[in-house]
Amino acid sequence: MCEILGRAAAAGIGRRAMLASLGLGAAAAGLGAMAGPARATDPARREFGPAPAGSSNTRLVLLGTSGGPPYWPGGSREGISTALVVGDRYYIIDAGHGVMGQLRKARLGINYETDMDGPLDALGGIFLTHLHSDHVADLNNILSEGIFNGLQHVEKKVPIWGPGNRGELPELFGGGKAPKPLNPRNPTPGTKQMTDLLVQAFATDFNDRLFDNRKPRPDELWEAFDVPVPKEYMKNPNSDPCPAMEPFDFFEDDRIKVSAILANHAPVFPSLAYRFETEEGSVVFSGDTGLTPNITTLAQGADVLVHEVLDKTWPESLFPQPRSDAQEGLYQHLIQAHTLIEDVGKVAQAANVGTLVLSHLVPGNRPDEVWARCAEDFDGKLVIGRDLDVIGVGTQ
Repeated sequence: MCEILGRAAAAGIGRRAMLASLGLGAAAAGLGAMAGPARATDPARREFGPAPAGSSNTRLVLLGTSGGPPYWPGGSREGISTALVVGDRYYIIDAGHGVMGQLRKARLGINYETDMDGPLDALGGIFLTHLHSDHVADLNNILSEGIFNGLQHVEKKVPIWGPGNRGELPELFGGGKAPKPLNPRNPTPGTKQMTDLLVQAFATDFNDRLFDNRKPRPDELWEAFDVPVPKEYMKNPNSDPCPAMEPFDFFEDDRIKVSAILANHAPVFPSLAYRFETEEGSVVFSGDTGLTPNITTLAQGADVLVHEVLDKTWPESLFPQPRSDAQEGLYQHLIQAHTLIEDVGKVAQAANVGTLVLSHLVPGNRPDEVWARCAEDFDGKLVIGRDLDVIGVGTQ
């Protein structure tokens, strides 16, 4: 979705139509307010909030639940990020805007003695599903400001995992002359390169903290890695960005075991979904994805599936009928790179998961009544995620 608004302008969509699609005009007025009604229920009065986390050793804390780079008008959700808490340690999945402030507000169940002793002293790892801005915008804040918020006290280096270099530029969408790529010598850096380059870009700050504040060096506090997707699935990033495959393990410590699979977020590649196994249960994060059997494979039998979702009325308002061929192409491109309300429950049902948690909500300013429809094809528990919700996982 990151590039859709620019393409919309190029396709002749007027500013008024785009504002309406964001909830500022009459076309979206009925759905655009995120005012604060009680959680929606279906005709059977089904509840869609999280159950009490109780004494669960493993807990999900939704730090931010908004999807996409827009700061949705009228919305109150921060950028996409989730903490998986296991005992007195936690792991961050994606690092959208606002994550540092949300960590301070979150009920992680971990105590901090002073302002500068937490919350990052309990951080066990960071996992990025893909490198779109709305998923990595605050990674640098965690790393740079983190050395004043507990990161300087970590017992061992924090691993940062995410997708590697795609190897080639995406194909040009639509017609016309191809633009000149940025950084042509290395136009698609992966997670390790991106993180290392962030340290270079902010070397002035890091060196000042090192020489003036006597803080540790970045390479003493974290290390970035590219998730090792098997080579046979990395051959065709443009023609086959999400081949059917089996999950593969790539990380394990004394609290979690993590596996990954390719998600369907073309043209982004590689885009990953993750499964975390703990002693109490399993949690799967879809990342941004359109429909793909890979998510069903990865999530099979999981206790919790955290899944993105798109309300189709938003792209319909952005590209109203009748559409030109170019507009229809943009519309189809958007809805195929994400999972629609009418489909996400079917994915969870096919995977036989216990709880479906909706996050990365697009648009991020719709009321709960819109998202409640995701329960129509799902027999388990549906949680319409809100920022700072806490969800217990598995055994109490």
